[in-house]
Amino acid sequence: MAHSNRDTKRGRGRRALHALAWFGAAIVYYVIFSLLFDTPAEYELRHSTDRLKDEYKTLLAEYDTLAMAVGNLVERDRNIFAIMFDSEPYDFDSEYNNKRVELHESLLAKSNREMSDMLEGSLNSLDDKIAALEQSYSTLDDELRIVGSKRNNIPSIQPVTNHELTLLTAAYGTLMHPFYRTLQEHQGVDYAVPEGTRIFATADGVVKEIKGKNSTSGVTVVIDHRNGYTTSYSHLQSVKVKRGRGVQRGDIIALSGNSGLSLAPHLHYEVRYNGMRVNPIHYFFMELTSDEYQRIMRIAQSGMQSFD
Repeated sequence: MAHSNRDTKRGRGRRALHALAWFGAAIVYYVIFSLLFDTPAEYELRHSTDRLKDEYKTLLAEYDTLAMAVGNLVERDRNIFAIMFDSEPYDFDSEYNNKRVELHESLLAKSNREMSDMLEGSLNSLDDKIAALEQSYSTLDDELRIVGSKRNNIPSIQPVTNHELTLLTAAYGTLMHPFYRTLQEHQGVDYAVPEGTRIFATADGVVKEIKGKNSTSGVTVVIDHRNGYTTSYSHLQSVKVKRGRGVQRGDIIALSGNSGLSLAPHLHYEVRYNGMRVNPIHYFFMELTSDEYQRIMRIAQSGMQSFD
């Protein structure tokens, strides 16, 4: 009887040891599995910020592009102020850097979800703008095909050689008048070019009028493009065409100067359609890519001082 009890106790002990061994093995297996493999929830958590990191890199690249454009504008403004006004311009660098620091701090204060939503919204907005711009170019291209040969009579290039897009110094809109020191409508664009720079006809047409230097616009050439469009080129030094003469896009029609009511040597260029002045920048589509168009628009919007 005693022997039977001992066997029973040994059997229970072995079972307990086996159970403890299996329990320990289960724990070891769980630990090893946890270290080597992620659960679905852990995998999702580990990779939830991957897209956010990619979007953040894209945002930083866009900031770098904008910073380069701002740097070009600042350098241009400094040169103009130094030459014309003998003074230093506003400290745009500090203002821009302060805004960038504020933006960076505001981003740090946001949660990952808020940043992700904000970046996704910005990218969606940018996609919409690009799609709208592509649609406008497509529509314009279709209209040009309909117009056919008459498209040569639409002013669609810049009147001066401006490959770097840095010569445009005053845009269409409300600007400070250089002599009256009041805000007035500036109904064309100004190019800061040295006297004697070649001026080109921006479309086919006929020379409608040549004004003398005694007018406020100085020596001016007006071209009628025979389709509702007219263009004018003011503050010239000399004229290379005669009234009534036909011209083609790209022909040299004059040399730039500083005649009339002008602050410094430059060209004032205007486009009219059915007698109404329109923004000439919208008519540079023949020689500008979409990126260049956006860049020249930013350059134009940065200036507040006209030359005439």
